[in-house]
Amino acid sequence: MRAHQQMLLALDPTDNIASHSFRVAFIGYFLAKELGADADKVFKMCLLHDLEEVRTSDQNWVHKKYVKSYEAEVRRDQLENLSHTDELLELSDEYEKRETKEAKITKDADLLDQIFLLREYAHQGNKEAVRWLKGEAGGDVPEEENEQEKRMFTDLARQIATEAKKQEPSFWWENAWTPERRK
Repeated sequence: MRAHQQMLLALDPTDNIASHSFRVAFIGYFLAKELGADADKVFKMCLLHDLEEVRTSDQNWVHKKYVKSYEAEVRRDQLENLSHTDELLELSDEYEKRETKEAKITKDADLLDQIFLLREYAHQGNKEAVRWLKGEAGGDVPEEENEQEKRMFTDLARQIATEAKKQEPSFWWENAWTPERRK
């Protein structure tokens, strides 16, 4: 279980570190392609970006105020006996520093996944998710930026976040229905 579920008053067994990393990897891949970055590198960074949480658990900002996790040590322990350890650790370190285009895109993908998830929860009636999307209590999802958007590096990610708040999460399948079966 990811830590935000407790804060959002939600129980979602489909939202875990693995599903989050999977979603982030594809979001990052497509962002990288659109922005002319190294998409393979971003894809790998996305898969690695929360690797340590498998051992330390996901921690929200309240937890992080009181608990110290040794993320770099955890990543080294997890990767040390694998082939290509150095490459994977270098990618993880690069992501943590957020200095390269690829690291920034990876963080944007991470934040976009959070916005998509919040939008899905809001669509299901979770009022706390609406507050998180808005950045304050009450009202509909706004057009102005929330906390995730303020931390984004690319204009493209911010544009996608703005559009995600306008569309219903089920939008993609509305025109997919057909009474016909393919033969």
